[in-house]
Amino acid sequence: MDSRSKKLILIFPPQWTPISPHFAIPSLIGQLKANNFNARALDLNIEFYNKVLKKDYIINAIEKAKAIYEILRFELKSILNPKKLINDYTFSEQISIYKYSEIKNYINNNQNYLKLIPEMIENAVKTIKSQEFYNPEFFIKSLNVIDKALDIISLPYLPNRLNFDSLNNLFFKFNYDSIKYFVFDKNSNIFIDFFNEKKEEILKEHYDFIAISINSSSQIIAGLTLANLLKVNTNAHINIGGNFFGRIADELKKHKDFFEIFADSVSIEEGEGPIVELAKFINNEISIEEVPNLMYLKSGLVMQNEKMTPVKLNDMFPVSLEDYNLSLYFSPEIVLPFQSSRGCYWGKCSFCDQGFGQNFNIKNIDKVISEMKYYKNRYNISKYEFIDESVSPLYLDELSDKMNNEKMDVKFFCDARLETAFTEEILKKAYNAGLRMIMWGLESGSEDVMKLINKGIDINKRFEILTYSKNAGIWNFAFIFFGFPTETRQDALKTVQMIVENKDIIHSYGRSVFTMGRHSKLSMDPMKYGITKIYPAEEEFSPNINFDSVGLSKAELNEILGICKTQSSIAYKTPLWMCLRYREWLFLYISKYGTKYVSEFDLKKIWGL
Repeated sequence: MDSRSKKLILIFPPQWTPISPHFAIPSLIGQLKANNFNARALDLNIEFYNKVLKKDYIINAIEKAKAIYEILRFELKSILNPKKLINDYTFSEQISIYKYSEIKNYINNNQNYLKLIPEMIENAVKTIKSQEFYNPEFFIKSLNVIDKALDIISLPYLPNRLNFDSLNNLFFKFNYDSIKYFVFDKNSNIFIDFFNEKKEEILKEHYDFIAISINSSSQIIAGLTLANLLKVNTNAHINIGGNFFGRIADELKKHKDFFEIFADSVSIEEGEGPIVELAKFINNEISIEEVPNLMYLKSGLVMQNEKMTPVKLNDMFPVSLEDYNLSLYFSPEIVLPFQSSRGCYWGKCSFCDQGFGQNFNIKNIDKVISEMKYYKNRYNISKYEFIDESVSPLYLDELSDKMNNEKMDVKFFCDARLETAFTEEILKKAYNAGLRMIMWGLESGSEDVMKLINKGIDINKRFEILTYSKNAGIWNFAFIFFGFPTETRQDALKTVQMIVENKDIIHSYGRSVFTMGRHSKLSMDPMKYGITKIYPAEEEFSPNINFDSVGLSKAELNEILGICKTQSSIAYKTPLWMCLRYREWLFLYISKYGTKYVSEFDLKKIWGL
């Protein structure tokens, strides 16, 4: 249609782990292109990492850090006073003192890295992207070089610290004032120079609509920096979507200047249907009031349109990767995020708010098979990460039958609940279909905690299922956490004991400290879970809520974390999987070598101990 000739671009900003394309934008682009819109995707996150992890960039960062150090040394002479406490200084002075101290310490203690890392970085990146990735020694050395490079790259922009999987800042708060401060602070914003370069490329295309997807808190600074740069330099409609701001939509309504500074509109919750309607508005086919799931400023007021019934997965078009250069990603093979269901079929765990804004529905298995065949033929992709909240035993059974009958020749991994319906037969069948890793919600070794979590599984049958999975050749990854309200020291030690005594069937685990999501069931009925106090929202944009509760004190919790680390180190020794930090990389190693190789590979083989 001629009326749909206006130009649209959807941008994924830093910071996100640059291993594979994030699911969100390819899914949205798939819907737009199928509806004949002139839409393009742009992954600035992967372009950013490929730009900064270069020799010349690192050398420039070193020179810039040294220059900043000299400037700060001179400026702080008239400010520093040994009688002052750190809180006696202004906020900007505190940052300067911190920055000066950190740069000074790094330069004094890491001269060797400053000389070697620029020379080593490009080979390290090449290794991670090539088949050399599968050599553990080459892989670990290369990853170490990348870590050190990111430390150096961050020096001029402290207190922001860029990592491969995060952007950290000790001074950052999840409130509007803090966000604006660090977006507009050129001394700490690591993204500004990059975006000023990319801005010119984007502006010359004269887009009518620019959407920026912010799915994680680590993308806030970059995403809003880009949004502001584009908003003040183009007449295009600037839209912000993604998971993050949808979770704090009520707070966003209180800040109308957000829509003056950063965006013309914000999309909330599931986007595949609303993005098509928003594109219709851009093409003057409908009014802005008719666009569902949209927030925007009108007559000085923040408006929020009605939500639409989400598009079912069976009615969605396949994701589009036409605009992606898959060779840029930090992986020898793309592990494509794939969704066979949305939301959680259980949906009753008290701690969880992952399903917020989602409506549970399942993709037809024939459609799953058809899409996998399409991705394999079109993009040569045969590795998949099912990003479902949880794949049910029945669905996995039927999917495995179909994949085996079709001789799919793909490999995949997924999340699942430890339900007794996962029989040995189903898991063996799933392995034959290509399943190589399951990420299980094991959570806790305490029966009392598990009851409060309301996991809805037989706690005594969990290890039987893990044994079936292990015997089938599937890698068992276990999620555990500490610090759930009412959890005692004894409860927590049961979790540690559970991990170390079952290392033969728990191949690896991910440990976290409990946080209360603002949309979790705990937050709706806190007294039921032993929560004694909920603190006022000093960080109104935080997805989590601060609280006090019956159970472990902070000191006890830290002690437990230390015990878990010590005991696990004794039980697991120095395993390869600890260095395969990200699920995609672990999955690739398991797919290539199998569970036995990865679980038995001791890093002492490399370190010569």
